[in-house]
Amino acid sequence: NNSNGNLIGYIDKSDFLSGKHNDWFSTNYDTYTPDKKITQKIKKKLHNITIKSFIGSWCHDSKRVLPKFYKIMDLVEFDLEKNYKMIGITIGKKTPNNLQKGYAIKHTPTFIFYRDGLEIGRFVEHSKKTIEKDILKILRGGNYKHPYQK
Repeated sequence: NNSNGNLIGYIDKSDFLSGKHNDWFSTNYDTYTPDKKITQKIKKKLHNITIKSFIGSWCHDSKRVLPKFYKIMDLVEFDLEKNYKMIGITIGKKTPNNLQKGYAIKHTPTFIFYRDGLEIGRFVEHSKKTIEKDILKILRGGNYKHPYQK
């Protein structure tokens, strides 16, 4: 936590389950119902996938999207412990150890998807259709462009 109580640096789901972040995280997690057909398709595409995200615990878009992301990943039984890293960043999109360096983070949240260590796509800030449909398109290797991509 920084002086404002925001989560900065490497963080995980447990950091949102207590303290000032629990209300928004738990509410948005509990009230979201992902499309089961799409989540089953996502589950089949997760072989050799790792994900790195940059979120702002102060950011309204992160507060909306992150719990939904977790709900989807829990439903598809994605190994978050092994295959997911989350980094909390400041409003200025920085961390004390420059963990954001080299990732061109301009908006939060940003989820970067990798297959066999190579970036295959990014979900940035908000969905074009739904979060699960956007994730599926990234995993399928479709011509997905996040909302800020030309």
